[in-house]
Amino acid sequence: MKTPKRLSIWMDHSVAHLMEISNQPFEIKTIDSNFTNEVKLESIKHGENSMHNKEQQLMLTFYKKLVKIIKNYDEILLFGPTNAKNELHNLIEKDHQIASTTKIKIKETDKMTQKEQEAFIKNHFENLNANYNVLFDK
Repeated sequence: MKTPKRLSIWMDHSVAHLMEISNQPFEIKTIDSNFTNEVKLESIKHGENSMHNKEQQLMLTFYKKLVKIIKNYDEILLFGPTNAKNELHNLIEKDHQIASTTKIKIKETDKMTQKEQEAFIKNHFENLNANYNVLFDK
């Protein structure tokens, strides 16, 4: 049985920290959303409706970048303090190819330091492995 490729993503609406789970130390890739405060202030000058449209457009671009990466993994842990992880999950669910082959777990967390994120991820996947081993007597 092959070892699943696992990825964890701590995210909010402004940034996503991607950490691949392997035997190596965590390597963190950061993807920033382009919906910054500067963009927000500039677009609100054209009206609230314009700002909302700009936000939706930029967030969709942000989520699509993440979906491209996610499709290369078997198991995904999405966690963070905002509903951005749920919005990303909803987009993933619309892609039936990814949704049918990828296990996704969503966890609500507070803002975390890098060390807290790493500890949270290790704990999550250690518990997952322990449950797997019990199920299959390994």
